[in-house]
Amino acid sequence: MTTVRNYLSLIKFSHSIFAMPFALIGFFLGLTATTWGFSVVPGWHVIIYPWKEIIGLFLLVILCMIFARSAAMAFNRYLDRNFDAKNPRTAIREIPSGIISANNALVFTVVSSFLFIITCYFINRICFFLSPIALLVVLGYSYTKRFTPLCHLILGLGLSLAPIGAYLAVTGHFSLLPILFSFAVIFWVSGFDVIYALQDEEFDKSQRLYSMPAWVGKRKALKISELMHLISAACIVFAGWYGRFGWLYWIGVAIFIGMLIYQHSIVKPNDLKRVNIAFMTANGIASVVFAAFVIADILVNY
Repeated sequence: MTTVRNYLSLIKFSHSIFAMPFALIGFFLGLTATTWGFSVVPGWHVIIYPWKEIIGLFLLVILCMIFARSAAMAFNRYLDRNFDAKNPRTAIREIPSGIISANNALVFTVVSSFLFIITCYFINRICFFLSPIALLVVLGYSYTKRFTPLCHLILGLGLSLAPIGAYLAVTGHFSLLPILFSFAVIFWVSGFDVIYALQDEEFDKSQRLYSMPAWVGKRKALKISELMHLISAACIVFAGWYGRFGWLYWIGVAIFIGMLIYQHSIVKPNDLKRVNIAFMTANGIASVVFAAFVIADILVNY
């Protein structure tokens, strides 16, 4: 059990709370999609799936999320192990502290990647063919901090695959509505990752690593984060209008936007004491509560 806890800590399993709810949104949108239309709007007929097929597909989608994220996080920890060892904030992580060896973390990455591709194979053809591209994005993110301050957007792009991927798992084709949710995820995740990176501004500068705070400073980085979250909120609002969602959806929107405003109200350039509250608590509530209201709206109105 200790080994399991160590690996769960290595991949920060609790952070699944960010992308998983959006994957569930994509999954339920897929269940209510037509097989012939490009867009998903209320009033279109519903595909009837046997319950066993729905449950099986749901479990495969969850496994895909777990394997992809596990591979991405383990590889990030493997690649950044030397930087983590130098940074007082991250020196206690599993690899620099010697709890998990670098080689074992790399093996864990390879196994998780393989299981992700195999799971996609059992979902459908398009998910299987696109699985290497998805892995390229989520694994490639770990290199980006070495050459671009846009690394935050690449992280957002990786997590934004959740609603599209889950929708593809159900329908086998792309649609505009889950893409809108994916754009919301890109800018939401990028925005709060900029906030999280405020803690390492000086360290990133000393190691010649690229991040938004290291590039433009804390104050301007926070402004960029605010802009990203404004775009995310706009995508959520547009998705609600385009999808003609009901009142439950808009309650979720209000809570989601409220959490964005809250996290910016408690983090200041000269006061980073509550960064972890903004990062984990506010965004965890934003994703879980928003997804709950969206899914409830889908079930009630579609």
